[in-house]
Amino acid sequence: MPNVETWNVDRARAIMSDHAGVKGASLPILHEIQRVFGYIPDAAIPMIADALNVSRAEIFGVVTFYHDFRRHPPGQHVLLMCRAEACQSMGAVALADHARKTLGVDWHGTTADGRVTLEPGYCLGLCATAPAALLDGVPHGRLNPARLDAALDAAT
Repeated sequence: MPNVETWNVDRARAIMSDHAGVKGASLPILHEIQRVFGYIPDAAIPMIADALNVSRAEIFGVVTFYHDFRRHPPGQHVLLMCRAEACQSMGAVALADHARKTLGVDWHGTTADGRVTLEPGYCLGLCATAPAALLDGVPHGRLNPARLDAALDAAT
């Protein structure tokens, strides 16, 4: 995961301060926290709840409801594989099975060496090039096991 910072309370507070008084600020704050730190640390949840004057359960519920948020640091590279219908119809299920077997992890898992985190995505908007994935935010389409392996080898 390129350009992420180590968890820092002061930096997190600055992010929350940037959204002070904005209606519906929980999602923008959470997205920014994850963009900056690579994940939503447990320590951020009570801080965000206090800043927005809502319960910790409400913030925790948002974090756990949305698939895009992760609660643990990702690996050096994030492979986001499309799980939507168009990609499934073009072989994404078998491709995902291959990725899980090759990497030795399940969804939301990180390889033992910390190199790759495997995440499911639900429509990447790359339907015309199905099956598709994002590797560190870079789109890869018309994937098959060999092309996926080549992309992972090039990244790692």
